[in-house]
Amino acid sequence: MADTSSRAADKLACRLYDAGCRYAFGMPGGEVLTLVDALEKAGIRFVLAKHENAAGFMGEGVHHVDGAPVVLVATVGPGALNCVNVVANAEQDRVPLIVLTGCVDSEEELTYTHQVLDHQAVYRPITRASFRLTADSADVVADKAVAIATTPRCGPVHIDVPIGVADAVRPDRDLPQAQPPGPVAPAGGVLAQAREWLAAARKPLAVVGLDVLNDRSETVLRAFLEHFSIPFVTTYKAKGVLREDHPLCLGAAGLSPKADGILMPLLGEADLLVAIGYDPIEMRTGWRDPWDPRQQRVIDISAVPNTHFMHQATLNIVAETGATLEALAECGPARDTWANGEPDSAKAKLTKIFARDEDWGPAAVIAETRAVMPEGTLASVDSGAHRILLSQIWECDAPRSLIQSTGLCTMGCAVPMAIGLKLVQPDVPVVGFTGDAGMLMVAGELSTAAELDVAPIFVVFVDASLALIELKQRQRQLSNAGVDFARHDFAALGHALGGNGVRVSSRVELRAALQDAMASEQFTVIAAEIEREAYNDRF
Repeated sequence: MADTSSRAADKLACRLYDAGCRYAFGMPGGEVLTLVDALEKAGIRFVLAKHENAAGFMGEGVHHVDGAPVVLVATVGPGALNCVNVVANAEQDRVPLIVLTGCVDSEEELTYTHQVLDHQAVYRPITRASFRLTADSADVVADKAVAIATTPRCGPVHIDVPIGVADAVRPDRDLPQAQPPGPVAPAGGVLAQAREWLAAARKPLAVVGLDVLNDRSETVLRAFLEHFSIPFVTTYKAKGVLREDHPLCLGAAGLSPKADGILMPLLGEADLLVAIGYDPIEMRTGWRDPWDPRQQRVIDISAVPNTHFMHQATLNIVAETGATLEALAECGPARDTWANGEPDSAKAKLTKIFARDEDWGPAAVIAETRAVMPEGTLASVDSGAHRILLSQIWECDAPRSLIQSTGLCTMGCAVPMAIGLKLVQPDVPVVGFTGDAGMLMVAGELSTAAELDVAPIFVVFVDASLALIELKQRQRQLSNAGVDFARHDFAALGHALGGNGVRVSSRVELRAALQDAMASEQFTVIAAEIEREAYNDRF
């Protein structure tokens, strides 16, 4: 009789494969060797990173292309603790992440102390759930983890895998694959009221957020906004939900006080605000109570009930965005809106204050890169002053074509994210924007790009300062402390770790470097040397 048994680790890996996972990222240790072996045998490629935190961001880059949950693998003790930032980031950025940690067996824990700590106690506060795998429950735990991680709004789930359990062999069983629920749309009085308000609106405005991307309802959104002539702003994670050169698009909001100074008065003039999949976890304090539902009609279409209280609405609809917009669209014919052209005026002001024509500086770096890189380019950016400016200047031509750490705002994430993007789509141009401090945090991952034989372009803003923090110091008239460091040769770093490197200090040099980088089969580090305090009064 044929053997119909397999290891618990194999069952776990096969269910993750069935959920669409094709990559796992991390650093192995003795406690996860069986798990890594099982992932590879199941058809899930294990990618070795130089740090577990960066490994999780590489996985997120892949997720934004293939839509599958991220699989992050870490060994016992220090490996598990190195994951904490990226796991918390996944919770705040709504990324479905399955983090698999190796641990010693329960019997071993009774008399052994080296590297033994309670992983579940660490992870429970920053995940949707934490499981400890048993030999008889590996398939069920995997399915539950995926279901919880991918339920709106998505997030991380932890599975602790004891060494002996991973190797334990049990008879196979044929469990049905869990099926996600279908889309939910509003009905009854709430729907009738929303339709009535939409039909009556002459100055409607939409605020669009990440739920639309997770629902994959971009096509419905476009038809809805165009039919009713509704101008819209997006959160910066939702940039590109519609092309940003669309005449109704007012760009991304939430990072720049200058942009908010133009957009907030426009929100105040609207006679109907429609928050479409808007998740305020991305937004700053200026977007706390950005409208008054006692003075304006506000419809909030959200994946989950409002428990954040960052804003309130007149009508709250908890439903899938696409199905809801289709139901609302039945209210009446198309019409003209904003007769006095206020949104066009606001758009012109935004273009003027975020000028792209400076001779050299951070805006020139962003504008020149956008001009050189072709349509379809995928980009990543990490936190810092450069991200605030880039979010206003960089135009996206597709959803998820600019990814970043939005909720937690992690430095250094752009490099591993770009590697993940390029790994899964090697023929698509990929550029990662990072500050010099961020690059120093993750420079070892350049060697990962070389080892994976991928060729993203890394643009480093080199000003030898934590520019955003230094700017805040000066704004508060505090002394300069803890924000300055040496100028380093990032081009040499690129060469040393297996790629190309070039220093640029003009648009002409940058354009040539980008063109060479796109033609290269190796990654390229472009060190864009800019002046200190170059971000003054820019955003």
